Parts: sequence; C-alpha cells; structure tokens
Amino acid sequence: MKLYVDGIGLLAPGLAGWADSQAMLTGRTAYCPAEVSLTPSPLLPAAERRRMPATVKLALAVGHEALPAGRASQTRTIFTSSGGDGQTIAAILETLATDQREVSPTRFHNSVHNAPAGYWGIATQSREPSTSLCAHDFSFAAGLLEAFAQALTDDEPVLLIAYDAPYPGPLGAARPIADLCGIALLVSPRRSDLSVSAISLALTCSDKPDTAMDEPALDRLRTGIPSARGLPLLAALARQVPSSVILRAMGGTVLEIDVVPLDLDPS
Repeated sequence: MKLYVDGIGLLAPGLAGWADSQAMLTGRTAYCPAEVSLTPSPLLPAAERRRMPATVKLALAVGHEALPAGRASQTRTIFTSSGGDGQTIAAILETLATDQREVSPTRFHNSVHNAPAGYWGIATQSREPSTSLCAHDFSFAAGLLEAFAQALTDDEPVLLIAYDAPYPGPLGAARPIADLCGIALLVSPRRSDLSVSAISLALTCSDKPDTAMDEPALDRLRTGIPSARGLPLLAALARQVPSSVILRAMGGTVLEIDVVPLDLDPS
C-alpha cells in the first residue's frame, strides 16, 4: 500500500512545529527540550475556546499545521489517542467521589473520546467523515493503518491526528504519560504539488522492535508518550533519503513502513 504525505504537523517538548523540528529530528542540530506552548484555536468562537481542554488545543494545533489553507473543511479526519483527556476524566472522578456528585456539563462533553473531532468540525465547518480511535500504546499505529485503509479505499486524502497528554494524580501514577505530544499527517493516494514524500506500508506478523530515535532524549519521548511513537517516521520523512521504519501494532503485528523521496519515486 502506497500513499503520499502532503502535510505534517508536530508539537512536543522542544519540537514546536514541523519546520522548526526537522533539523533536531535528523541530528543536524542539538535537541533542546522545552515546555509545550498551547493556545486555543482562533477559528473557534470565544465560548468554545474557553471550554477547550489541552488535548483539543493540541490536536487542533497539529491538524491545522498539516493542512494547506482552505482544505480543512474538505478533508476527512482520523483522531487517535491512547486515552483521551485524562485531566477531564480525573476531574469527573473527583466530583463523583464527593457528596454533591454534580458533574459539569462542560466536563461531561469534553470527556468523550471524540471531543477533539467535534471541536475540529466546529472550527473548520467540516462535514466530512471523522473517525476517533484508541488502541492504548499502539494508537498511532492503529491510526496510520486506518488512514491508509480509508485513503486507498475511498481514493481521498485523509488527515491523521495523533495526540496524548499526561494524566494527573492517581491516574497518572497508574498510567504514566511523560508529556504532551501531537503528530498530524495529511496523506493522499495521489501525488501532487503538495507531496513531500511517498510512504508504503505493510502489516506483518513479526517480533521486530520499534525503530528508535538516534538522540537519547528524543527516544525517551518516543517511549514515554504513545503518540510520540510516530517520531521515527517523521525523522525518516525529514531526512529525505530512502528509509525503513518499524512500528509495532497490536496482536504481535508490526507496520513496516518504507519512506521514498519524491525524486526516487517511480510513479
């Protein structure tokens, strides 16, 4: 299965956007960890901006970076996260443990797993299909596989948005997530002027390990945040040389991904 990557979004500690992160991903410049800065989407009404949790801010930020201007309302989306909005879930559980047990309506509607997809639809006025996935530590792989399936089956571009944020308190102790990370990939079955690389994917049964990052600090991000498992694929895209990336999926399967620069793509 082959697709073309037409846009990339990235936001993680020290990685503030795709353009500014490529040199660090490829080792041309030193990686410098820094706090992730999140701002509400200016496309949303003021009331919605006030309600946005960190996961929504993160997902919308990387999604908008990956999409060319004017394409958001015309592109189907896949949102994938290992656990959604842990901050909201923790707040609801704390409320339910009190005598009042009155859950805020805003908290409730932010707690559902497809909340970022809903905010995206409001922000972009999109009526295109949207899928929200969760596959624990394998959520990025599941989202990428779904993006391939939809793009090739329906012959349409697909925007994949993977995001994760830490859980607070007791939930964080039970399910540690090191920090925020969001990755977006706009993939298309056809090559265009927007294409930056071709990628091919095969799902196989294998015990091959995940491809690691060369920089130890970046590899700690990869292993500490489920959505950051996509960083080796982004590093391969940034290098612009033929590369292979292994990404473990569920049930003893792996995604074997080949990255081919456009000047070497036979089609």
